[in-house]
Parts: sequence; C-alpha cells; structure tokens
Amino acid sequence: MISNQILQSNIDGLKEITRIDLCVCDVEGKVLASTFEQAEEYENSILAFADSPADSQVISGYQFFKVFDEHQLEYILLAKGGSDDVYMVGKLAAFQIQNLLVAYKERFDKDNFIKNLLLDNLLLVDIYNRAKKLHIETNVKRVVFLIETKNEKDANALETVRSLFSAKTKDFITAVDEKNIILVREVKPGETYGDLEKTANTILDMLNTEAMSKVHIAFGTIVNEIKDVSRSYKEAKMALDVGKIFYSGKNVVAYSNLGIGRLIYQLPLPLCRMFIKEIFDGKNPDEFDEETLTTINKFFENSLNVSETSRQLYIHRNTLVYRLDKLQKSTGLDLRVFEDAITFKIALMVVKYMKYMENLDY
Repeated sequence: MISNQILQSNIDGLKEITRIDLCVCDVEGKVLASTFEQAEEYENSILAFADSPADSQVISGYQFFKVFDEHQLEYILLAKGGSDDVYMVGKLAAFQIQNLLVAYKERFDKDNFIKNLLLDNLLLVDIYNRAKKLHIETNVKRVVFLIETKNEKDANALETVRSLFSAKTKDFITAVDEKNIILVREVKPGETYGDLEKTANTILDMLNTEAMSKVHIAFGTIVNEIKDVSRSYKEAKMALDVGKIFYSGKNVVAYSNLGIGRLIYQLPLPLCRMFIKEIFDGKNPDEFDEETLTTINKFFENSLNVSETSRQLYIHRNTLVYRLDKLQKSTGLDLRVFEDAITFKIALMVVKYMKYMENLDY
C-alpha cells in the first residue's frame, strides 16, 4: 500500500502542473489525499461509484476514476471539473497511481525476498524461482555490508545509505532488526577487498557527517551466487561481534581480516576457562600491572624485537630483558621464544573474549 504522504505529494505535483484539483479515496470513501476541502462530502457518491460497473463517471461536477491493483479495486480518484481536459488529467493521475502500486509492490516483494534470503528462510529451488520472477540476477558476485547504528530505527542513517546506493538497482538495502542496516551490494569486475573497505569507509564518513550517526560497519566475503548471500551476511555479523572484542578501535571490520579472533570467538566458554587455568595456573592476565601489560603489548607490536621495543618504551634494553625475565618466572612463558609468545598472545585474546561474553550476560 502506498503511503498517504506519497499520494499527497503526487497529486500536489499534478495540481501544480495542471491547476486541476484531485482527491484520492479508499474504496470505503475515506479521503487519503486531497488538494481541496470538503472532499468528505462525496463519500456516498464514492461508495455508489465503487459498486458500479463503470471505470469512470461524471458525478456532481467531478470526474470519478477507479484505480486497480491486479484487477482488485484499490482507490477512487476524483478530478474537479467535467471537461475533456479534466478527464485526460484524471486518467493520467489514475495511471500514475497504478504504476506506483506496481513499483511499491515490486519493491516490497524484493525487500521481503532479500530478508528471507539473508535469514535462510527459503528453499534452494524457491530462491532461484523467486529471483527469476523478481528479475534479480542469480550468478552475480555480491557481498553483504552490515551497518550497526547507535540508535534503534535510525531513519537518518537508513536514508543516507539509500541515497548512496538506491540509484543502483542491483544493490539492495534492508533491515532485519532494529539497529542494523543491511546492504547487499553487487561486486564489480576487478573489485578487491581493499576496494570494499574503501566503500565501507565512504559509508562511515557519510553517516558521521550527514546523518550524525556513530556506526560500526562489517562486511563478509564475496560470494558468486545468490544462494550464498546468507553466508556473507553471517560472516558480516560475526565480523561485527569479533571486531568489538579484539579490534575495538576500528569502525570498519572485514571478515577476511579477523585472523585468529574468528577461531577464538567460536570456542565454548568452559574450554576457554580451562585453557587460561592451565596457562596461567589460576592467575588472570588482567592482574598484571600496567607497566607489564604495556611492555607485553609493545613487544608484540614490534614482532618480538627487543631493541625496537626498548627504544619505543624509552627504556634500556637490559630493563626490558629484566621485565621479560620477571614475566617468565611468574608465568613460565618466555615471550622471546616464538611458541611461548604465540601461546601468550592467544591467552590474552581468550581473556578478552571471556570478559566480553560474560558482560553480555549481565
């Protein structure tokens, strides 16, 4: 069903061009949009016309027209005046509203199809049959972007995204919950993940400046067929969650760049607790003092390079060695040994994951 605002906008535009007053009513005689007052007075005439076999009729100085939606009477249109010119304008207005009905229905059908596709609610045969009916290409490369807004039902953010991509009819913008906008985008030939990251940053900048919305954006991997779009959506969802845990400083996260965080995210919490207990013998890495944690993080950032780490921390090399020796005594792990460093790094990430999941429970 077309909104009353859209109907009003259309007949206002037609009146501005033709200077002929128009009114749109439902089949029960209720006025939905009008360019003149006292349209309610014609309710009985509208009901009588709706029941008549005529598609158009002149009643009390007004041209009456029926607007159908697939042979179902949807609206009654009134055009003020009985001349041939008024008749022609009325027919044009009825034709335009009928086309709007078709366009809105197609958009709704496509939106409904994309939502069910993302949520895995369609059988494989239904995916291809419905895509064919809706004229959606099936063998096109696509990727799903997930845009999480700070506010629920952020209309400004949704309209900004639509303004960026709605002109491209092969891209789809929808939502399956209150806070996330989903963009299913066609990937052009030769487009890389680097290009997709640039697209995500463009969306981010537009939303920050125009919609004044703080958002996080994640995207999945490129898929070759429409049946795999739901996989890219699930990957984008995971990327959004994993990004919050391990890459909290980043507003754009790609599933393909999640690395080991993707594996840790899928571990059950009891297994994580057991792992931390075995590695740290009951201690928690969060209990390390700020100096030790800063040293560890900087050492990892510099790929276990003692000289570069000591330079960036503004300490003597021997001071750094002393700190690493002290850490080895308390944990049994020597961060200068690659295998121990990997174990320690994973353990820190597991602790981050555990804290995030435990906070979700509160």
